[in-house]
Amino acid sequence: MTTLTLNDGNTMPQLGLGVWQAKDGPEVTDAVLAALDAGYRHIDTAAIYKNEAGVGRALDQTSVPRSEIFITTKLWNDNIRQGDAETGFGESLDKLGLDYVDLYLLHWPVQGDQQAWQTLQRLHTARRARSIGVSNYMPEHLDALLAQADITPAVNQIEFHPYCQQDDVLAACAQHNIAITAWSPLMQGHFRDEPVLAEIGQPFGKTSPQVLIRWGIQRGVATIPKSVTPSRIRENNEVFDFELSEHDMARINALDRGNKGRFGPDPRNFNF
Repeated sequence: MTTLTLNDGNTMPQLGLGVWQAKDGPEVTDAVLAALDAGYRHIDTAAIYKNEAGVGRALDQTSVPRSEIFITTKLWNDNIRQGDAETGFGESLDKLGLDYVDLYLLHWPVQGDQQAWQTLQRLHTARRARSIGVSNYMPEHLDALLAQADITPAVNQIEFHPYCQQDDVLAACAQHNIAITAWSPLMQGHFRDEPVLAEIGQPFGKTSPQVLIRWGIQRGVATIPKSVTPSRIRENNEVFDFELSEHDMARINALDRGNKGRFGPDPRNFNF
């Protein structure tokens, strides 16, 4: 498992399990346990996913030491707008059954985020959130936050896959040494529409999802594919025994569709 060194000196496993849309209860608990058994050490959840309690049960049941597991969760927009980041953070910690998280993110750039960031900075100083960051922040959102921040975000989690590569966001983050985490790295299943991915994977005996994950890793981003199927969770981790050539990387890079390639909401135009 490869890691990224964040701008605060902490390290983050480059591959994680995302649990968006995983049902709270046995479904998400079993998925996290399967991931930990398969060698994952990075789990990504959020308050709005409403499955932090199930993730917490898995953390309580696993034999993997807490110190070896990197847990990310996120502050939802309502808490940001209402100015109660401390409350939202406390609720997440309670559900997870933890006394700290490894990474805490502002989920979307909404009104009140600068005040919320002040709270996150205090949580970071108190080591209740070992690293802090943002999610779905475009360059202009980063500029506005950084203008009043004492601590630079360690991570920006964005939609990132071959159709939606967001080079402007990557460049803005690189300028401040902000790491990128990719959500929807498997294109929400649309990898099936791109035979080039299967073609690239064939000589390695790898699937299209494995090619996508490997492409993200070689692009230098962290990636958090979601699955609740143990066999697929294991398969998604089997990406460290091959390497894509520069030619293969260029072929995948050429699939970019810009803003039209999004499957999720546009951070510049959303209403939640």
